[in-house]
Amino acid sequence: MEENFNKYKDLGNQQINFYKKNKKKIFTILLFILIISVSVIFFNTQSKQNNSLIAEKYIQAGIFLSLEENEKSKKIYEEIIKSKNKFYSSLALFALIEKKLEKENSKVLEYFTLVEKVSSSEENKDLLKLKKALFLIKISKNEEGEEILQGLINKKSHLTKIAQEILNK
Repeated sequence: MEENFNKYKDLGNQQINFYKKNKKKIFTILLFILIISVSVIFFNTQSKQNNSLIAEKYIQAGIFLSLEENEKSKKIYEEIIKSKNKFYSSLALFALIEKKLEKENSKVLEYFTLVEKVSSSEENKDLLKLKKALFLIKISKNEEGEEILQGLINKKSHLTKIAQEILNK
């Protein structure tokens, strides 16, 4: 019994000695973990706030559009595209094209490039490519549009059938 007590006493002394020798290292590691945790929480909160702000802007642009204030709506959609938000940038681009708010084709192609860089999922990238191909065909740049559609077909994208149907028409 006394032997077990001595083992625990020695173990306790070892832990105390370890703590005394490594006190600075332990506090540094704990401080580092605390700083990282606070930073992650801060950046997540910032990201959520930024996303909410962009969502509000998207809704506001839709309201302006329904009130036929196309110039204000266009400006907000451009802001959203330039914000490089993964979700709302592509929606803003599609609304800009659908409602024919941007008259300069070169600007629309520029926006496609911006949104393609931000897009993360392959499905979203493929959808953007399809929309870009349709836009190019619409503005009489048939070869470029068909090339993009052929790329989707060769890639065996989930949009292959749609791309084939467009090319066959």
